[in-house]
Amino acid sequence: MQFPWSIYIAGQTVTVHALCEAVAVFTAFRYYLYLKRRQQDTLAPNRRLAIVIAAALGAVLGGRLLGAAEDIPAWQAAAAPWQYFFYNKTMVGGLLGGLMGVELVKKLIGERQHSGDLFVYPLILGICIGRVGCFSAGVYEEAYGLPTTLPWGMDLGDGLPRHPVTLYEVGYLILLTGALRALQRRYTLQQGALFKLFMIAYLSFRLGLDVIKPGWRYAAGMGSIQLACIAGLLYYTRYILHPQLLINNTNNAGKKVHLL
Repeated sequence: MQFPWSIYIAGQTVTVHALCEAVAVFTAFRYYLYLKRRQQDTLAPNRRLAIVIAAALGAVLGGRLLGAAEDIPAWQAAAAPWQYFFYNKTMVGGLLGGLMGVELVKKLIGERQHSGDLFVYPLILGICIGRVGCFSAGVYEEAYGLPTTLPWGMDLGDGLPRHPVTLYEVGYLILLTGALRALQRRYTLQQGALFKLFMIAYLSFRLGLDVIKPGWRYAAGMGSIQLACIAGLLYYTRYILHPQLLINNTNNAGKKVHLL
């Protein structure tokens, strides 16, 4: 395979990576709107809109801040630091930035309902499509793995067999979707529990996955994404240690809780 992949549209060369990013955003948002109608959102329309805007703005800022922080020396040495900041982004930063944006706006408007569950499956869908795009860029997008001697190592454009970490992530998210749906069938979850479970599972996965990804490291050999994952998991420590808090006990009397 030749990387990066590209296609021709109306006589113009378009990278598959850019196309997948656009498709991911469009498809995930349409899926979110479908679920919102189907599940009869309990939030008032104006409050839901405020939360969506806060999530989007927080995701943009968080994704780019953590992306730029992946390599501080390169950011400092960049001829155009703001341009470097704008073009570097990470999914973990987007998720955590979106979370902080939502929590902030909810405090400002006095909203006490949990609002993240509707985002979970659209997020998973969007990430999967986006990761296919990252894979299509090979080593020309900073989402590839370290060299490996394992039989499934792939040449992503530099002649070295590498871990196809983006495909690992797609496979993991497909399995996670099945696990979350199984939990929903077995238990009646508390409002907001689905989003918490997704975040705990995804941050845990990325904490481990980034061990086999190259990059600039901070203390203890960890990169900015791994440190952010640890911070996010600490935020959810209460639910990691006490998963029964995610269950609606009224509707699950007598069921033993095994979430993690």
